[in-house]
Amino acid sequence: MTNTSEETARIFEEYRFLLFSIAYRMLGEASAAEDMVQEAFLRWLQADEQAVQSPRAYLTTIIVRLCIDQLRSARAQREVYVGPWLPEPLATGEHPELVATAELAESLSFAYLLMLEKLSPRERAVLLLREVFDYQYPEIATILGTNPATCRQLLHRAHQRLGQHERRFSVPRAQQEQLTARFLQATAEGDVEGLLGLLTDEAIFVADGGGKVKAALKPIQGAKRVARGMLGALRKWFPPDLQPQLAEVNGQPAIIGLAQGKAVGLVMLELEPQGERIRRIYGVVNPEKLGWLTERQIRTLASSDWS
Repeated sequence: MTNTSEETARIFEEYRFLLFSIAYRMLGEASAAEDMVQEAFLRWLQADEQAVQSPRAYLTTIIVRLCIDQLRSARAQREVYVGPWLPEPLATGEHPELVATAELAESLSFAYLLMLEKLSPRERAVLLLREVFDYQYPEIATILGTNPATCRQLLHRAHQRLGQHERRFSVPRAQQEQLTARFLQATAEGDVEGLLGLLTDEAIFVADGGGKVKAALKPIQGAKRVARGMLGALRKWFPPDLQPQLAEVNGQPAIIGLAQGKAVGLVMLELEPQGERIRRIYGVVNPEKLGWLTERQIRTLASSDWS
């Protein structure tokens, strides 16, 4: 193919969303995903036009290989991370294309992204490309520089590693919204008993402060301990004059504390399969992970959405 610089840039923009979508799910970090997209653009500009038969395949290969390299270095960084590591939240209310299918929506959830942490970089790539983005095995083999049989083996190994951790259920959105609203009301009122009624007996509270904000260095387990710990944490994270907002983050209802147009903390819930109670609470207060949750980016959910 022979293109002008304007045409080259236009082609890249056509695939930018796809590249970011793959990179974010690979890395669990929006800022790092954007860095990978920018690096992919630079490599695209330097590409030998005669060697590019399919821009989609070429760009996907670049982004996946960049992310695999990034993951290998990120593992060492996460070994010295202060406290639990959680994904970097991503506002999706204004970007329905991010959650256009059930597979895309599920693969954005914290539960799914944390599940991927159990996989090697290549296993993660195969699982996402095959089951979320619907690439065929020959395409995946070219991207990874291997063969289809090896890709099938990597996917099989990924499923074995995940075992019981693999999520294959989806709680209806209405139930997610209603339970999140009830949780917010209980925490806002300091209603311990009301909060206990929303939690499973083995509920877990995971907080990511990254050493930048004081947060529990280990997950808290058990409904009573979680209820007390959650209320105490929210008092520290969300000052009395800060009004929590209900918004869509990673395709799910979430609670965000905004100050001067920027998020200072986020709480997201993971429900049990029946959708009646909360089995896990995620709290992100590391300021380095909240940059993608500004007032301009999030779509605040009106109270009528939660009735």
